Amino acid sequence: MTWNPDQYHLFKEARSAPARDLQALIPDRPYHTVIDLGCGTGEQTRQLAERFPHAQVTGLDSSAEMLAKAAAHTAPNLGFTRGDITGLTGQYDLIYSNAALQWLPDHPALLAQIWTHLNPGGFLAVQVPANHDHASHRLLTETANEFRDELGGFTRFGTAHGTSPVLTPAAYAEVLDGLGGANVTAISKVYPVVLSGAEGLIEWTKGTALVPYLSRLGQAGTRRFLDAYLGKLKRVFPGERVYYAFTRVLFTAEKPIS
Repeated sequence: MTWNPDQYHLFKEARSAPARDLQALIPDRPYHTVIDLGCGTGEQTRQLAERFPHAQVTGLDSSAEMLAKAAAHTAPNLGFTRGDITGLTGQYDLIYSNAALQWLPDHPALLAQIWTHLNPGGFLAVQVPANHDHASHRLLTETANEFRDELGGFTRFGTAHGTSPVLTPAAYAEVLDGLGGANVTAISKVYPVVLSGAEGLIEWTKGTALVPYLSRLGQAGTRRFLDAYLGKLKRVFPGERVYYAFTRVLFTAEKPIS
């Protein structure tokens, strides 16, 4: 996928609000090794480095475009590396991931794999968007089905809850308890975003949900795809103002020492 950091940052404040809440759930401890999975442009990785100056903090992302922006953040204890979350290596005292794991399948298995890289006494903090049953996502899948041949059959999600890997807070809590996690927290929170009608929804999704689709289309295909998607959105959201209930799931857990 080809990410556009500038497009993503059009709604920087709205996208940052869940991250602030997630970081507030992290206890102050003498962490030595910290990793930010799916660090994007690195603002949050830098914040972790500033908050925990005695820890070596690493931002991991698979996007060269995002990491090019992240390189602007420098600190003696901060570094960035390109790689996939599923190929994670090393051991960490704090594993942090904000709005990244939703791109990966089978979250029970994924969390079990990530858990093996958390040191005893370590802390896991994760946030994922949970808007896969919103009309914007359902209509995106409908549009993708109409462009199935051009997309090579790719669709990210099915209908409501369909094939999305994102679980409920209760399910994440159960998974973490099954892994032996202690002091588990799992919550759902709505972060309202007001957008300028269907066009505003297009701009919002261009930064995230549309990325894997547009990355598979040429210029002409992209234009036709966006026109078709916009037409569907306008039928559901005909006004000049859209209240977008931006839903997120945040969960944390500690790994007992013994």
